[in-house]
Amino acid sequence: MSSRKPAATKNKTVTVKDATFGLLRAFGIKKVFGNPGSTELPFLSDWPDDIEYVLGLQEASVVGMADGYAQATGNAGFVNLHSGAGVGNALGNIYTADRNQTPLVITAGQQARSILPLQAFLYAERASEFPRPYVKYSVEPARSEDVPAAIARAYYVAMQPPCGPTFVSIPIDDWTHPTQPVEARQVSRELGPDPAAMKALVKALADSKRPALVVGPGVDRARAVDLMVEVAEKAKAAVWVSPFSARCSFPERHPQFAGFLHASPGQLSEALRDHDLVVVIGAPVFTFHVEGHAAIFDGGTTIFQITDDPTAAAVTPSGQSIVATMKPALTMLLEMLPETKRATPAGRTLPPAPTAADPLPVEYVLHALSSAMGPDDVLVEEAPSHRPAMQKVMPMRGQDSFYTMSSGGLGYSLPAAVGMALGRGKGRTVCLIGDGSAMYSIQALWTAVQRKLPVTVVVLNNSGYGAMRSFSQVMQVRNVPGLELPGIDFVKLAEGMGCDGVRVSKSSELVSAYQRGLSHNGASLIEVMVDAAVPLLYAKKD
Repeated sequence: MSSRKPAATKNKTVTVKDATFGLLRAFGIKKVFGNPGSTELPFLSDWPDDIEYVLGLQEASVVGMADGYAQATGNAGFVNLHSGAGVGNALGNIYTADRNQTPLVITAGQQARSILPLQAFLYAERASEFPRPYVKYSVEPARSEDVPAAIARAYYVAMQPPCGPTFVSIPIDDWTHPTQPVEARQVSRELGPDPAAMKALVKALADSKRPALVVGPGVDRARAVDLMVEVAEKAKAAVWVSPFSARCSFPERHPQFAGFLHASPGQLSEALRDHDLVVVIGAPVFTFHVEGHAAIFDGGTTIFQITDDPTAAAVTPSGQSIVATMKPALTMLLEMLPETKRATPAGRTLPPAPTAADPLPVEYVLHALSSAMGPDDVLVEEAPSHRPAMQKVMPMRGQDSFYTMSSGGLGYSLPAAVGMALGRGKGRTVCLIGDGSAMYSIQALWTAVQRKLPVTVVVLNNSGYGAMRSFSQVMQVRNVPGLELPGIDFVKLAEGMGCDGVRVSKSSELVSAYQRGLSHNGASLIEVMVDAAVPLLYAKKD
């Protein structure tokens, strides 16, 4: 008598959406940042409990939040935008993420494949070209079943140094299409330096009489600040911060800390004039903002560079570049460096504490904020006209203490502070921002309020675009329109989104306002009416 085996149970159909969420879990992505639209609804339907959807009220803010979150966690931020219009709204902060070297996987909805030839409403023409060249990888997959593999590739590329954003356009009808699951893989991300090049650098350091190290954001990004300190101390070199560094890569109270380099070729060259060797680590050589003669490149100074960015190495105009990630390079350098008999150079001397006055001087406002912040608090800054004052009176502690945008584009730091607070899990996130900058992304406050995040926004209100006032003086141009911003009440704007707010117009009110805002259970805003006088960011043109 024969027996019949029961029919095998059919496997459940795996959809593009199933495979995508499987990848997100495998990559450790626990939050998706988005602002929903109709072309994203199939992705958003029946949202899983183990992945959090973080709603922002505008696409640029959403990308800024994901950027801050990615920098805080060290893992790629995942963003979901709405078709071409949403990508267009987000482009400013996509550009900033590219300059920040922040790993992001950005997805955007697209119209259904069947009606794309008809130029349907909300379709994006040549969608993958739209965010270029400010994404490392961009694609609209040829077939629905290719979407998970495209997202996997986007993640690997985003996380590979130099990190950056990537983009995948996904038609609305792809999410329910059957596909095969994609298994997440381990891809190494560290790149060791060439030993011969390192020997040349070590010899140059050994022979140097007055070496300088110029540290940039790549050191903090690699979480290698402690290593950087060990190298500086063993080399007995002065330490400068690269122009427009978006992070703090060296403790600014360290006795070897020399100061901040200008983005003016002439001023930078003058600052480094006494050094016979300059080693740039984790930064370009150099980021300039105004034109001028860069005497540093005239041949009198030996220049070395360590960078994880081959493009930055390729455009360096002088000296030798070593392409490597920071930890392997600094570890090898520390091991190879001989002891030196050079005297340890003296660093900068901090100025005395500024005094209170009315109207409120910016230096007093910033010094008081520095004194009020806790040891685990972090500063996210977007007040470019006040950055020289901040660098003077707000020394940062080093690793994970300071963030700003590398792009120069406004609208990043307020949403980035929200994402930072979501990702850090300790201390308070303080967003220091100008009144002009705040108006680019004020709606990000709403997300902070809804999630009761430990975020305090300090708005330095000088009723105008202070940086532009300064540049108009430097460039000696007059009667420039559009620089004044009278009549904005940030406390009312904050309260309209449910955020605690207070305005400070007298020095006697400042300390209590900081105590209130920094201890508030949830998001808070402090508007400080500061002296409208703005110092020159650069020397005037001859």
